[in-house]
Parts: sequence; structure tokens; C-alpha cells
Amino acid sequence: MRLKGKTAFITGGNSGIGFATAKLFVAEGARVVITGRDQTRLDAAVKELGPNGLGVKTDATEVAQLENAVAQAEKKFGKIDILFANAGIAGNTPVGGTTLAAFESVVKTNLTGVFFTVQAAVPHMNDNGSIILNGSVISVLGNPGYSAYAATKAGVRAMARVMVSELSPRGIRVNVVAPGGTRTPIWGPGIATPEAEKVLETRISRSTPLERMGEVDHIAKTVLFLASDDAAHVQGQEIFVDGGSTAAPAGAPIYR
Repeated sequence: MRLKGKTAFITGGNSGIGFATAKLFVAEGARVVITGRDQTRLDAAVKELGPNGLGVKTDATEVAQLENAVAQAEKKFGKIDILFANAGIAGNTPVGGTTLAAFESVVKTNLTGVFFTVQAAVPHMNDNGSIILNGSVISVLGNPGYSAYAATKAGVRAMARVMVSELSPRGIRVNVVAPGGTRTPIWGPGIATPEAEKVLETRISRSTPLERMGEVDHIAKTVLFLASDDAAHVQGQEIFVDGGSTAAPAGAPIYR
């Protein structure tokens, strides 16, 4: 097992990519602490994780709650070896149609919250640990309506590189996983019905060289690699898990 004896902390771990990663980590021998804002979903997730799982209700934008969650993680399972700062929200922020509150909400969760997640966790981490931040293809694709989201994910990339400089003396690795269009609850109304989900899947598939939508396990397995000793010399990297949509967009079916 690749994570035997390790303790992992995952924000937004009660659904989507975070939960898929938590389940994979447990299967690989880790003790996993997950956070989320919905106590009911958090309880259900922890029940599925079993005795090596712990859930702490936490708003990733609240520093005191983050500090409390990592303290509880250490008290329950010992110092943290792996941090996956996964919590994030979507948000449509088109030029000419966005309020200050809407823009700042995305930034507060996806950028400020990520920084303070790391800051809260680092004092509770073992040396030679691994930090993975959740980025996005949106940081480079220029999708209309996503200024705030794109800016936060580009900020995550830049922030990771600074953290590499600061944390390398402790042997702590900091990397970014950047998902493409992946089947998760973040799409909201876009997957509210089977018909809507089919439309979304078709659109993403036609713009992806591998001609399919990503699944949460695709991302989780990449996070596992970055968390494990298999990535012992991988530092400051951003891995796009997007079926080729950023590397070779002209290879997508829509251009064939």
C-alpha cells in the first residue's frame, strides 16, 4: 500500500474529487481527515470511509475553523503527511454583469482559502510531507464568464511555486493537479437532469482530444501519485489531467 501509516487532510472531502481521493487514500493505507460545510454529507462520507476516516465540519474560508480542523486531525491521527487543498467553488463572473460580492466570493474560497488552508496545516505537518493544490484548465483556456475562477486557479499555480521556495527546506513538496472537465457536483444546474448532463458531456467530449469527460478517479489517482513516495522528486509542478485539452486543443473532435 502506497500510503501505509500516513495521515492525510483533504478540504472539500465529502463529495466529488475530494471524496474520491479520500476513498483511494484509505484503500492505500492512509488515515484521512476530510472537511466540508454540510454535516449530513460529511457524516455519510465518513461512514463510507470507515474507522480510518474523520470528518470535521469546516468552512474553508474561515481561518479559525481551518486551524481547529487540522488540530483535530493531529489529535486523532498524529501529524499530517499529506494535504490536499481541494475545496473550491464555481462562479460566473462576466465583464459587465458581475457584482463585487460575487467576484470576491470566488476569490475568498478558491485562492485566499487555499493559502490559509496551507498556513493552518503546515505547523501540524511532518517534514518531507506532500501538499497538493487543486487548480484547473480554466486558468489557461480563457473561457468566457470565468474571470474570477480563472484568476484564482492561475493564482494557485503561482502561489504553489512560492510555497516551494518556502517549504523545501523542510522537504515538503508542493504541486498542483489541474483537472479538465470532470464529472463532479461543481457543475450544478449543468447536471441537474440526465438530459442536461448529456449535453454537458457531449460539449466537453467534443473539445477534448481523448473525446471523453474526465472522471473523479482520474484526478484522485494523480493526487495519489503526487502524495506518494513515487513522486519523491516531483516539486513545484502542475499536472493537467484534461484528456489533452490544454496541450493539443486542435486535436479535439470538434476540429476533426
